Formats: sequence, C-alpha cells, structure tokens
Amino acid sequence: MKKRMATFLITLGGLFTFWLLIVGYNVLTGPHAELGVVDGQLTPVPDSPNAVSSFAISTEHRMEPIPYSGSPEQAFGKIKDVVESMPRTNIIVAEDNYLRAEFQSGFFRFVDDVEFLVEEDMRMIQFRSASRLGHSDLGANRSRMEEFRRRFEQAPSQSMTK
Repeated sequence: MKKRMATFLITLGGLFTFWLLIVGYNVLTGPHAELGVVDGQLTPVPDSPNAVSSFAISTEHRMEPIPYSGSPEQAFGKIKDVVESMPRTNIIVAEDNYLRAEFQSGFFRFVDDVEFLVEEDMRMIQFRSASRLGHSDLGANRSRMEEFRRRFEQAPSQSMTK
C-alpha cells in the first residue's frame, strides 16, 4: 500500500511540474506571429490545424465572416461585450475597428490569440483565432469562434459597453 501511495504521489508531482512548465511558458511567451492588420487583412493562420480565420482559403482553417447590422461602432461594442462575457479572456488591444484578445484554456492555461476586424464597407466582422502552442487544439479555436458567433448574433443591437 505504501509503494502504491508513493507511486501515486510521484506521478502527481510530475503532472504538477508539467502543468507549471506549461503555464510558465504561456505566461512568459507572447504570440508567435506578428499580429494585427496588414494590407487590410489579419495575419494568415499557420499550417497547423490549431487555428481558424475568416481570411483563410483552406477548408481546414476557413470560417465565414460574421455579418453585422447597425453602425461599425455598435458592432465593435458588441464584439467587446461578447469577448468580455466569455471565460478566461483578456483584451490586449481595442482601437478603431480592431480588437485582439487572449483566451486561456481551463486546465493547462494554454493561450490562444484571437483577433477581430470590423470591415465597414462589407458590413462584416473578420476574425482569426490561433493557438500559441502545439499542433492540434482538438477543435478548440473553431468551437470558440462558433460560440462567439452564436453570442454575437444573440446580443442586443445596442452595445452595452460602459
């Protein structure tokens, strides 16, 4: 029984150390790609399957942009409100028609970079969501953006921004 308990504690200690290393790496490192708007578009997503974008060409990464009604300012306010309502988020940049936020996963605290661009002329919200670490995210970025779309479409027309 004592040997079983010792094995359990060693395994638990190893998992905790692994978790601390991942959290530390995520905290100490920033985004791997230069983020922001270049030539009217968001940075392309990597080839790995842990990212989605409304600008992507490949079906693996592609999601449709989100149409909006009302003014671009109202759409931007709704984006900000919805992002702030989602768990474990931190808005890094919110200016003009561009918003960048960091989303953290629940247990391991993996950081994903999420960007939004309000295109006034097309009345569309372009976006990009990409993991900082790893190769596969098991569909987390796609799921997040589907959830964002659902919340955005259900949010009131007038922004609730303070």
